[in-house]
Amino acid sequence: MRPYLLLTPGPLTTSETVKEAMLSDWCTWDEDYNVGIVEEIRKSLVEMATKHPEEYTSVLMQGSGTYCVEAVLGSALKPGDKLLIFSNGAYGNRMGVIADRHGIAYDMVAFEETMQVDPEVVEKNLSRHGDVTHVAFVHCETTTGILNPLPELARVVKAHGKKLIVDAMSSFGGVPLDVQELGIDFLISSANKCIQGVPGFGFIIARRSELMACKGVSRSLSLDIYDQWETMEKGHGKWRFTSPTHVVRAFKEAMEELKAEGGVAARYARYCKNHEVLVKGMESLGFKALLPAAVQSPVITSFLYPEKDFDFKAFYAELKAKGFVIYPGKISQADTFRIGNIGDVYPEDFERLVETVKACREA
Repeated sequence: MRPYLLLTPGPLTTSETVKEAMLSDWCTWDEDYNVGIVEEIRKSLVEMATKHPEEYTSVLMQGSGTYCVEAVLGSALKPGDKLLIFSNGAYGNRMGVIADRHGIAYDMVAFEETMQVDPEVVEKNLSRHGDVTHVAFVHCETTTGILNPLPELARVVKAHGKKLIVDAMSSFGGVPLDVQELGIDFLISSANKCIQGVPGFGFIIARRSELMACKGVSRSLSLDIYDQWETMEKGHGKWRFTSPTHVVRAFKEAMEELKAEGGVAARYARYCKNHEVLVKGMESLGFKALLPAAVQSPVITSFLYPEKDFDFKAFYAELKAKGFVIYPGKISQADTFRIGNIGDVYPEDFERLVETVKACREA
């Protein structure tokens, strides 16, 4: 059924049952869809995000994860507010591009792509800049696969009384966290990441009081998270504009499969094992991981080119022909390629991948 395993950080390899869930059509006015699917997803997302669901709510938005990041920044930042972005990769940098387009006042503190965002640097910047109202950063920066120290960073931000926006695109559902315990005000993720759905929508898990403050702020109609939320609340799951019904139904199936696997902790353990098998096997073939283990996430792993004249395109094509699709590198400091560890893939799949890489290198 599968021509290859998609070893990327999203879109990713999905289960046959998730794909099969898209084979039926759904009416967007029908309670079977709005109440039975959309509202169940919204409720389950909040329950997944925290042990204190009464303080939070969720809103689903059409489009990719970046649509949701832009929706949050454009809806949460009022005139007179100021955003402080801490970036160590392409997706943190993208927040700055969004802020520019929206005319949002912001400062950007950039780290090297192979360095975690440093809580001490966050502390110093917040101590110097009292006009900052909101802080944003990426939890797992898939530019490299680096995992930023979310608990320590959140502690500093909340100690200064700032609103916290976290892009958890590639971590939510696959790395344990609790938004209430961390003090996160807006968490953003997407259907086609660790929950293992298909592309088509993203979601925001928001502190209710902060979402209420977004009313009337957005200058975009389609990216107004308050209006979208209010319509879903009053319409019991109704979307303002055409809902991506097939994708939403597939996501509900993916949520059920996550629960059946044992929840986020069990999925995190599987992803960690995938990464462990991958790194051990690739290192045995002479490849070197870009990041040290202490800062590496289990989501995606970057490898340095094994030699200067390494032909990635030829390597990619040969692996694809043998059933594995990987990802090119994205950093400016070194020649790398990336292999995703998330999706409906298991340690034995990575054992097969390593054997295939070995055969390619020996050919």
